[in-house]
Amino acid sequence: MKIYNTLSAQKEEFKPIGSEVKMYVCGINPYADSHIGHAMSYIIFDVVRRYLEYRGYKVRHVENVTDIEDNIIAHANRLGIPVRELTDKYTIRYFEDMAALNILKPHFTPRATETIPEIIGITHGLIAKGFAYAVGGDVYFRVRNMPDYGKLSHRTLDSMMAGARIEPSEAKEHPMDFVLWKAAKPGEPSWDTPWGKGRPGWHIECSAMSVKFLGEQIDIHGGGQDLIFPHHENEIAQSECFTGKKPFVRHWMHNGLLQLGAEKMSKSLGNLITIREALQKYSSDGIHIFILSSYYRSPLTYSEDAMEAAERGAERLRQTLASPGKTGGEKTNATPFRQRFVEAMDDDFGTSQAIATLFDLAREINRGTETGKDTSEARATLQELAGVLGLTLKAPEQEFSDAGPFIELLIATRKRLREAKQFQLADEIRNRLTEMGVALEDTPQGTVWKRKR
Repeated sequence: MKIYNTLSAQKEEFKPIGSEVKMYVCGINPYADSHIGHAMSYIIFDVVRRYLEYRGYKVRHVENVTDIEDNIIAHANRLGIPVRELTDKYTIRYFEDMAALNILKPHFTPRATETIPEIIGITHGLIAKGFAYAVGGDVYFRVRNMPDYGKLSHRTLDSMMAGARIEPSEAKEHPMDFVLWKAAKPGEPSWDTPWGKGRPGWHIECSAMSVKFLGEQIDIHGGGQDLIFPHHENEIAQSECFTGKKPFVRHWMHNGLLQLGAEKMSKSLGNLITIREALQKYSSDGIHIFILSSYYRSPLTYSEDAMEAAERGAERLRQTLASPGKTGGEKTNATPFRQRFVEAMDDDFGTSQAIATLFDLAREINRGTETGKDTSEARATLQELAGVLGLTLKAPEQEFSDAGPFIELLIATRKRLREAKQFQLADEIRNRLTEMGVALEDTPQGTVWKRKR
C-alpha cells in the first residue's frame, strides 16, 4: 500500500508504527448543520478506515469535536443560549447525519471541553521547555524556537510573514506566534490555570486529544486541505516540541475541497448545501458515488447534474443485486475484479478506479445472468467490495424500513398535538421529518408518509 504524504509531497509505502493503526481525523465545530463538504471529508476517511480493516489492519480511529472556539461562542451569543446547549444540539445532529450516510462511528469522539486538563498540561510543558510564553493571561507558541516550522505547508517563516497581521491587542514576540491559551473574556466559558482563567486555542485542542487517545506518535492524520496551514502546521509544532521532537504523524492525508461554483463550500461563507438537504433528494449511496468517483486529493464541484448521474449509477448497482440469478453450473468469475479493486485502493486509495471496477463487475454479472451463469459468488463480491466503500446498495425505500415504526409514532403524536391545538409543536415534528427526508401528506383518510426524492 502507498499513501500520498503531504509532509514529503510524495507517495510512501504504508508502514504502521505498531500493530494497531492509529488514525486521527479533525472533526466538526458544532454550531450549525454539517454540509456536504463535511460529508466529502468524512466519507473519504471512513473509506480509508474501512479499507485498512479490509486489508487486515486493526484501526483505532479518533475524531474530535471542537466544542469551544470563537465561532461557537459568537453563534451562542447571537442566539442568547449557553455554548453547551448549542454544541450539544449540533453534535447530536452531526452524528445523525453520519449515521444516515452509513459512516462508521469513530472509536473515540472526544470533546475539547472534556480534555481541558490535558490541554493545560501540554501548554504548561511548552512554557517550561521555552517553546511558549504567557503574557496578559494569553499563552503563545514561539515559532522561532522550532527551526523547521512550516515543513508541512512547505513554507518558510519569512514567506509566512508577508501576509501576517498582528492585532493591536496582542502582545506577541513574533507576528507568527500562535495562541495556545486565551485569557478569559466576560461571559465566555473559562477554566482556571496557573496563568489565569481562560480557554484553549483551536490548535492545542487536537494535539491534546490525539496524545490522550492515541499516544505521542500516530500513523495517519486526516483533514481537508484548508487545514494544512495554520492548523496542522501548528499541531506539528506544539506536539513535537512537547514530546521532544518525536515525529508526530507518519502519514499526513488531506482531501480536496468541495466547491459550489468557484468557491469552497463553507459555513462561514454561507454557500452550502447541508447533508440533510442533500439526503432529501439523493441516497447515501448516490452521495458516496459522487464523492468517490474522483481522486480524493482533487477539488470537486457540486452540481445537480453530477449528483443525478451518481444516483443513477447507484440505482444500476442496486438493480444488479436485486435481479434474480441462477445458482449452479458455470460461475461468473469475480476474482479479476477483486484484484483490480485492491490494486486501485492500494495506490493511495484510488476510489475512482475502485468505483469503475464495481460497475464493470455489475456488467459482468448482468451478462452472466443473461447467459444463464451462476452469478451468486460474483454478487456476493459486488456487495462486499461496495461495503468497503461504504455503499449499502439498498433501495432508498428500504433505508427507511427500520425507521417505519418510529415515523408512525411521530405521525400519531403530531395528530394528537393538532387535536389539542398545539400547532407549533405539531409543525416542529413535521419539519423534523422533512429534514429526515420524509414527506407527509394529510388526506381525508389520515396522514400518509413517503420518502422525499
